Amino acid sequence: MSENETRERQLRQEIIRVGQLMYARGLLCGFEGNLSARLDGERLLITPSGLHKGLMREEQLLVVDLDGRVLVAATDGARPLRPTSELPMHLEAYRRRPDVAAVVHAHPPITVALSIAGVPMDTPLLPEVIVLLGLIPTTAYAMSSSDEGAAAIRDLIAEHDALILQRHGTLTVGTTLTEAFMRLETVEQNARIHFMLAQLAAERPLPAAELAKLLRLRRAMGLERPGDAATFQAQWGVGPD
Repeated sequence: MSENETRERQLRQEIIRVGQLMYARGLLCGFEGNLSARLDGERLLITPSGLHKGLMREEQLLVVDLDGRVLVAATDGARPLRPTSELPMHLEAYRRRPDVAAVVHAHPPITVALSIAGVPMDTPLLPEVIVLLGLIPTTAYAMSSSDEGAAAIRDLIAEHDALILQRHGTLTVGTTLTEAFMRLETVEQNARIHFMLAQLAAERPLPAAELAKLLRLRRAMGLERPGDAATFQAQWGVGPD
């Protein structure tokens, strides 16, 4: 087996494993969610439309190019499979982020519920969220399974590793599928704690001095994204400097 074949097989296995984890943790159900990963500079491995992500098989994953054309087709029995209807959103993320090797779209229920209720999730509460993800913005509403999704993330994904999709879920990216999945878990945990604090009417943002220290740590760990300092200053009134 060649090196490229070995890598593709490993990525297929990782997509299946992460899809199963997302289902087991209640981050999607039914036909929801989709995952993709870079095979190389020209090709992506992506989940098909209409399959349960907790029940997929490796051979059901599709290979597409960066224009969304199917290069390696697959079938589900006698039925030909098509790429996820959210393919435009995945392609937009890869176009905007050459550093990204994996994209995960999920429907974490608490995050979705708070986005519908209008409960803000950008208050600086948790040190690990601030260091690992910074600010997690919410996109404008866009109809799912359409080019509107790509337009909604276009400007935000360039500067953020995790987005909340209004009424729709989340989009997280990473250098690996596991990293993108872990960022998804962090977003839902952040939403869960925001929800609990809203119930308690006890939201207490981090003090500015502590927040600045965390932002400096984020920079020192090499996690700072372009535009972070200006974004933090505008949103929280404090930056790493």
